[in-house]
Amino acid sequence: MSWQLVPRQGGGEEPLRADRAAELGDVGRTSRAVRSAGSSLPGSALPGNWVRLLPGRLLPCADVVALCAVLVLLRVGALAALSYSCGVLAILAARGAHRLRLCRRASDEVGSALVATGLPLLAFLPWSSARRVLLVGTCAAGALVCARVTTAVVLRSLHSWAGLSEQVLIVGRSEPAGALAEALGERPELGLRFVGFLDRTEEGRSDPEVLGEPAELAAFVRRYRVTRVVLCPSGESTAEVTDVVRRCRALPVDFCVVPRVPELGLGVPRATLDEVWGIPLVPIRRCPHTAVARAGKRVFDCLLASVLLVLVAPLLAALAAAVRWSSGGTALFRQERVTRGGALVRVTKLRTVAAGGGEQLAWKPAPEQCGRLAGWLRRSHLDELPQLLDVLRGGMSLVGPRPERPYYAVRFAETIPHYADRHRVRGGITGWAQVHGLHGDTSITERARFDNHYVEYWSPWMDLVVLVRTAGAVLAGLRRAGSNYEEGSSASATRDHRVESRRCRAAVVRAGAAQQTRVRGGGAVQRG
Repeated sequence: MSWQLVPRQGGGEEPLRADRAAELGDVGRTSRAVRSAGSSLPGSALPGNWVRLLPGRLLPCADVVALCAVLVLLRVGALAALSYSCGVLAILAARGAHRLRLCRRASDEVGSALVATGLPLLAFLPWSSARRVLLVGTCAAGALVCARVTTAVVLRSLHSWAGLSEQVLIVGRSEPAGALAEALGERPELGLRFVGFLDRTEEGRSDPEVLGEPAELAAFVRRYRVTRVVLCPSGESTAEVTDVVRRCRALPVDFCVVPRVPELGLGVPRATLDEVWGIPLVPIRRCPHTAVARAGKRVFDCLLASVLLVLVAPLLAALAAAVRWSSGGTALFRQERVTRGGALVRVTKLRTVAAGGGEQLAWKPAPEQCGRLAGWLRRSHLDELPQLLDVLRGGMSLVGPRPERPYYAVRFAETIPHYADRHRVRGGITGWAQVHGLHGDTSITERARFDNHYVEYWSPWMDLVVLVRTAGAVLAGLRRAGSNYEEGSSASATRDHRVESRRCRAAVVRAGAAQQTRVRGGGAVQRG
């Protein structure tokens, strides 16, 4: 098998099989769907990602313009207009009305507009007449529907007449994949231009529409500026496609899956469903940790960590002094852990093990290594408080997968599926796995599953939920640790009292025996 270097968009080169590279040069002649659309695919003429993002920018702008026009014409007060507009836009965003959809229906727009414009008006009923509220709601709903229908018509015109379209690759060559390619070629108003298939071909058989194998997905995406990939693999190629998609997650493309549920006579919830001419498509959510999201999360971490550090500073100082007094040595303990991208970060904790045990610590300290104070700190999780400093230094986040020691991180990554995927984000003081009780001596596989769930479904609201649940768990742990500490102290005092009593009784017995010996010895001397 021969390979050659093909120029990569943005500079550099990448290897492609020679026969596949040759096919890339005349893909416009080999794709039947592209011929039916009446256009070729020269790489330099293809639009970029802004085409994919255009509908998502136009719809919110149209909503704002429509609401402002209605509220100005009806002479609604500035404060009331601002609060009402924010409520309408928030409801539309929560219902997914701004999500990029391939097929939009007027009936869906009417339903979304009625719900979004009606609910915020309930807050104005106590201060306005019912007639006035009904007038504002009716006009706002009508304006939203008109604005959205107009936007849809403009977008369809741009797709049909201006040739403003996204490039689509289909991975797989099953029957639904062929039907989808035909539908895309016959309906340019959808704004999706079919590039070709990626599928494994048998020896001696050739398909002019199959551009390459799934393993070459990244090369074709970069060369033709593909912005949407549809996954429609056959049964035997599912594992290969899954592996390829996992390795291509960082590409700036949207993935969709053609579900097999229609074959079962079942459907998919409309809220998560898109379609092209009756063919259902389920969009796959991209990783939410964009540059903007990471910056916002970092600002939130710094603000909250600063506030918490000021609040707990007296407690932290008292605990540090207690650790030094009870066991000697330093109060803080630092250890290297693995965080985002495999980078190493030094995590700070209150020392709960014997001094000098630093890098040779076991997974769980032996009982003789921990005094009562150290055990109480571990049970209450207060030994984690110094990690607020690590958050301010940028090494950690408040919420994220708990960072692991390098030795264990490498070992788990080799033996546990998808364990390394949790390192896509910065490690945290607490996490989705920890609030579900997965900490300490628990299943690493389950922990990795919960951590990856957090990474893939992250949202600011999810961070708030984790922090609130963590606060509740810490308070409950303090109560349990306090009761255990008191029980341990009383048990220790009772045990010491019993030992002292035994010593006293033993001393009394020894003294009595010695006295009897002296008496007997004296009597024997007198008799002598």
